[in-house]
Amino acid sequence: MQILNDLISTLNGIVWGPLMLILILGTGLYLMYGLTFMPLRRIVSSFKLLWQSREKKGEGDIAPFNALMTSLSATIGTGNIAGVATAIFLGGPGALFWMWCTALVGMATKYAEAVLAVKYREVDNKGNHIGGPMFYIKNGLKSHWAWLGTCFALFGAFAGFGIGNTIQANSVADVLNNTFAIPHMLTGIIMAVLAALVLVGGIKRIAGVAGKLVPFMATAYVLSGLIILIINYQSVPPALALIFTHAFTPAAATGGFAGAAVWAAIRFGVARGIFSNEAGLGSAPIAHAAASTDSPVQQGRIAMLGTFIDTIIICSITGLVIISTGAWSQGETGASLSSAAFELALPGIGGYIVAIGLSIFAFTTILGWSFYSEKCVEYLLGERAITPFRVLWIIAVPIGATASLDFIWLVADTLNALMAIPNLIALILLSPVVFKLTKEHFNKQ
Repeated sequence: MQILNDLISTLNGIVWGPLMLILILGTGLYLMYGLTFMPLRRIVSSFKLLWQSREKKGEGDIAPFNALMTSLSATIGTGNIAGVATAIFLGGPGALFWMWCTALVGMATKYAEAVLAVKYREVDNKGNHIGGPMFYIKNGLKSHWAWLGTCFALFGAFAGFGIGNTIQANSVADVLNNTFAIPHMLTGIIMAVLAALVLVGGIKRIAGVAGKLVPFMATAYVLSGLIILIINYQSVPPALALIFTHAFTPAAATGGFAGAAVWAAIRFGVARGIFSNEAGLGSAPIAHAAASTDSPVQQGRIAMLGTFIDTIIICSITGLVIISTGAWSQGETGASLSSAAFELALPGIGGYIVAIGLSIFAFTTILGWSFYSEKCVEYLLGERAITPFRVLWIIAVPIGATASLDFIWLVADTLNALMAIPNLIALILLSPVVFKLTKEHFNKQ
C-alpha cells in the first residue's frame, strides 16, 4: 500500500506541477480573451436566461435548467465543504483567492465546454442525446486526434470512482460519524441503496432529483453561512485581508496551522478550485449535451453559471466562515474543519448544518458523476457495459465510506489532472469554433 501511495504521490506532483496550473489558467484566460470577456459581461442576463429555461425547448432529453442542476449536483459536493477546508489547511487563507481566480477564468472554460458539447453531440440507439469531450474530439477534430477522446473517456471512467463516488461517500461517513456517531459502513450502505433507487431511472430521474434537491440545499447552506458572517461581521474585513495578503506572501505558522508558502496557496487553491467547480475537467458538458436546446451558445451561457454558483458563491461562504471564525488555525482539516468553524459560530447547530449539507451535496454528486462515468464507459465499451458499470458504482459507495481519506484525496486529485489534460487540449484546438458560434449568435440579436 505504501508503494502505491508513493507512486501516486510522485505522479500527482508531476501532473499538478507548474505546467498543469499554467495549462488550466492559461486556457481559461485565452478563452476569456477570445470571447472578449462575454462570460463576465453577460452574467446578469445569463441568470435571466437560466430562469426562463425551466421548460424543454428544442431537441434534447432534459430542460436546460435541469441540465445545469445535474451539472451542479455533481460539482456541489465535498469540494465546497471539505475541499475548501483542505485548501486552506494546506495552503493558508490565500488559497481561497486562487480558487476565485480559477473560477473567474473557469467560467469561459465551462462555457466553451458546453457550446462544443451541444454542437457535436450525437443520438444513441435508445434516442438519448449524448455528448462531452470524447464526442467533440471525435466529431470536431481530425481522425488522428481520436486517441485523445479515448484517453478522456478512460480517465473519466476511472476518475468518477474517485472524485464522484468514494471520496464523496468517505467525507459523508466521516462527518456523520463525528456528528452523530453513525458507523462508516452503515452510512455507506444507506447511500448505496438510495443511489441505486435513483440510478435505475437514468438521466431523466437523476435530473429530476437534482432539480429539486440542489436549489433547496444550496440556498439553505448559503443562507446559514450568510447568517454566520452577519453575526461575525467585524471579523469579515480581517478575514478578507488575510486572504489577499497570503495569496502573495507566505502564511506563517499559527496555532495548529503549520504555515504555507505562496506556491502552496496557488497549488492547492487551483487544485481544489478545479475539484470543486470542475471547469476544464470536461465532466459538466456530458450533462449539458442532454439539454433540450437548439442553441449551443444559450446552453453555454447557462453552463458557465455553474462555476460562478459553485465557487464564487458557495465555496466563498465556506472559506469566509472558516477564516473569520479563526478555525483555520486550530489544526483541523477537511469536513471536520468546516464543521468546527460552523459550530464555533452557531454552537449546538453549526455542526449539524455542515453534516446535513455535506450529506446531501455528496449524495447528489454521486448521482451526477454516475452519469458522467457511465457515458465514458458506454463510449469505450458500448451500451452492454451500462448495467455492469452501475453495479460496480453502487458497490464502490460503501467501500469508499470505509477507506483512507488522505489516500482517496490523493487519487482523486491525480485523476482530475489526467482527465483535464485531453479536454484542455481539445478546447484550445476547437476554440475557433467556439469564437465563431458566439460571434454569429450575438450578431443575430
